[in-house]
Amino acid sequence: MDPESPQMKRIEPCAQVVEISRNQLLAGLPPTESQRLLSHLQLLSLRQNQLLFLQGETAHHVYFPVGAVISLLVSLENGGSVAVGLIGSEGLAGLGLLLGGKTATQGVVVQAPGDCLRVNLEVLREEFERRGALHDRILGYARKRLAQTSQAVACNRVHLLEQRLACWLLMVHDRVKKDEFPMTHEFLSSMLGTPRSEVTIAAGVLRKAWLIRYWRGRITILDRRGLEDAACECYRVLSEAR
Repeated sequence: MDPESPQMKRIEPCAQVVEISRNQLLAGLPPTESQRLLSHLQLLSLRQNQLLFLQGETAHHVYFPVGAVISLLVSLENGGSVAVGLIGSEGLAGLGLLLGGKTATQGVVVQAPGDCLRVNLEVLREEFERRGALHDRILGYARKRLAQTSQAVACNRVHLLEQRLACWLLMVHDRVKKDEFPMTHEFLSSMLGTPRSEVTIAAGVLRKAWLIRYWRGRITILDRRGLEDAACECYRVLSEAR
């Protein structure tokens, strides 16, 4: 699957600061830094399942979610993939490229639809190399992402599927900030790196416990605290690393 062209929205000058404030890395930057970035930002409307770039691809943009939720995928030889990270308004997609990588180390796909700010990689790299406030924030975020990726690898290796599913749903819930969001079994199968039939069984366990409701490609969180109890300890670790 090739990356798709996101639908672009026009950002009126008076709304630019508002959009920047919706991403934690960009919010509250010193005026000189934010002003240098403002004219280069593009507001995009992203669709669920939309692929922003492929693993191994040379990409030219970095993405700052301001409503959308993005997953990082590692491709497998059998054609499948496993999610190793989740990005909402706390972060950015394209970190490895910004830090000097030549190609994307993971695929980037939209998990929950919404808006996102896009900036040219070279523009952001130039700002990053000024070593101002944004530089320090991005390095701090990079350290957290390393911790999250390590935890995700361990989680995929040792924990039950229903525990991993509960953990993943909680992380999405944290970022979309809504009890109901779109999510198909096919997409969860891709995210968790497991057959759709097994995802159906795991979702059935959570549904029978009245923790979630699943209907026509949409999941509703019914019991947040119960879902936290059903998740593995990785949710706590991953949440603290945000």
